[in-house]
Amino acid sequence: MQLDQTDWLRLGLIPGIGDKTIHQLLTAFGSPEAVLACGRSALSRHLPPKLIDALLAGPDATLLAQTQAWLDQDGHSLLTLADDDYPVYLREIADAPPLLYCMGRRELLNQVCLGIVGSRHATPQGVLDAEAFAGALSHAGLTIVSGMALGIDAAAHRGGLAGAGSSIAVVGTGLDRIYPARNKALAYQLAENGLIVSEFPLGTPPLPGHFPKRNRIISGLSRGVLVVEAAPDSGSLITAKVAAEQGREVFAIPGSIHSPVARGCHALIKQGAKLVESAQDVLEEMAWLITTPPSSYNTPLPDHVLGDPILDAMDAAPMTADSIAERCGLTLDALSAKLLMLELEGRVATLPGGRYQKLN
Repeated sequence: MQLDQTDWLRLGLIPGIGDKTIHQLLTAFGSPEAVLACGRSALSRHLPPKLIDALLAGPDATLLAQTQAWLDQDGHSLLTLADDDYPVYLREIADAPPLLYCMGRRELLNQVCLGIVGSRHATPQGVLDAEAFAGALSHAGLTIVSGMALGIDAAAHRGGLAGAGSSIAVVGTGLDRIYPARNKALAYQLAENGLIVSEFPLGTPPLPGHFPKRNRIISGLSRGVLVVEAAPDSGSLITAKVAAEQGREVFAIPGSIHSPVARGCHALIKQGAKLVESAQDVLEEMAWLITTPPSSYNTPLPDHVLGDPILDAMDAAPMTADSIAERCGLTLDALSAKLLMLELEGRVATLPGGRYQKLN
């Protein structure tokens, strides 16, 4: 850990001193060092007695030592508002987190990010859609941001990690905890090849109020947020609402009128969210945000994102897989995988008798 971050860490670990209070103190005194050097008289103009007592007592010594030891490990770091690489878009929001604990590739925070969120109780089709969309968008250079929950979040991370843009998880616990436990393998992949961030100190349990709070960071890091599936009372709608308030683009994938997890997306579309049927819809909307990609994004775009030789080879009339494979020079196994992606993108329909129809 950098020596000049010690005061940031000490201030962030004071019990009862939250983000809003830290912002107020920094505005009043200029720096964590100045805040910590204040006496009771100066602090009394900004804090109630209970918080003054807590600040003067300082953080728990054991937690401070444990956190410093954690930060000394490879791939672990503390990001503060004073750091040059604090994400520009996150800094813009009214309640930007003063500190973020980071585990993994911190440089991802300053790439062009897209949030993908949705139901924890996703349908199998929703999981497939989330992973396919995230994979296509990550291949195109977007870094996928989500909350590492079960369902849509986990699928979005898997798709993001499969592409050049990778993925960022914003979690509602301390980074020494994995929640939910079923995402343990995914968490290790994110820490190794992507990034996990939290505004909560080590040891923080998964309290219910933390997850709506972290949603502002998901949208704050992102240029837009895509909602894949959401019930009317879903937490994903909170993320979409916050995203709109932050001036971000909001996208939603429509679903069946009979599906409970489609109703939230339909409500968003009625309220002005952009209806999305393919990853290309998102890329076209965000094209003005994507300038020359970093060299690490030189991975070729998958066929189902931009120009597609399979679609070019298909007639307007239905065709069998054998006919398409012959024209494209692909094996049936390779073709089947690509046709599945095109079907998920809404560009090909599967018909009875093993035939495929190109959709306009």
